[in-house]
Amino acid sequence: MKRSYYLFNPGRMSRKDNTLHFVVTDDAGKEVDKKNLPIETIENLYIFGSVDANSALYNFLGKAQVPVHFFDYYEHYSGSFMPKDYLLAGKMQVEQTKAYLSKPKRLAIAQAFIEGASFNMLKNLKYYDKRGRDAEPLIEKIEGYRQNIPLSKDVEELMGLEGNCRQTYYDGFDLIINDFTMGNRVKNPPSNEVNALISFGNALAYTLALDTIYHTQLNPTISFLHQPGARRYSLALDIAEIFKPIMVDRMIFKLLNKREIRAEHFDSKMNGCRLTDKGRAIVVREWDERLKETIKHRTLNKPVSYKYLVRLECYKLQKFILGIDAQYKPFKIWW
Repeated sequence: MKRSYYLFNPGRMSRKDNTLHFVVTDDAGKEVDKKNLPIETIENLYIFGSVDANSALYNFLGKAQVPVHFFDYYEHYSGSFMPKDYLLAGKMQVEQTKAYLSKPKRLAIAQAFIEGASFNMLKNLKYYDKRGRDAEPLIEKIEGYRQNIPLSKDVEELMGLEGNCRQTYYDGFDLIINDFTMGNRVKNPPSNEVNALISFGNALAYTLALDTIYHTQLNPTISFLHQPGARRYSLALDIAEIFKPIMVDRMIFKLLNKREIRAEHFDSKMNGCRLTDKGRAIVVREWDERLKETIKHRTLNKPVSYKYLVRLECYKLQKFILGIDAQYKPFKIWW
């Protein structure tokens, strides 16, 4: 069974027969460990340390359809190596481009993304409000913003609504989290522990969406809410919006409130705040477990994993773009 691998240590990667050979080094470049990973077991690689590799290795990874995602010092996503597109279809590409160029259709898709994302934010706030966190004022505020989603005239207006919803939602984090405070959302670099966790989790959600899109006929560069730009997979940003409250934020609340992540798992010596290697390992272990977790799907009437929910979302969007379905309904959490 294929799985994701997360590389935190510096080292060197190379091909060794039909395996990925990874040599771990210390800061002085001295070899301290080595691992061989059979290529057929690797779904994707997440690189957080400084890793040396050559073009022969990337040819090997490309032929095996293994994406590689890179992150900077503060765990921000910085780029990906994506194998040659192998599922892209001409008709899908044409229809996706036409949907982007059609103002009504693009607006309908963008509205659906914000509808789903804001609904899932509210679900989190309502959950904790019932447990004595007094989130009712924030809930009412977001519900007011949500009433304007179907009335929005363009994507720019929608982005403003999304920003208002998310800022109000983030105001609730200090009500939910026990031992840490978030304050304002600060990204570059994260100003404190909660911001560091959000940035790291959002980067994982983005790469999950990107990997998932890659396994469909959708083109990740043609988006509907976020403006398509050079050298970024903006459709992954769109899809990730829906799932961040469910997968990232709920994970953060659990890790902090159960004290699985503590102050010792952060480093604030340099400018900003970042997770330590041990802290990152705890987060990615929880992330992997969360993606494997299953729920009973109401429509399919069978258990599906959180990870597969993202794939289903891409399929729904694909069917709407192709005209198979008359409406695209975003995923909304029901439990």
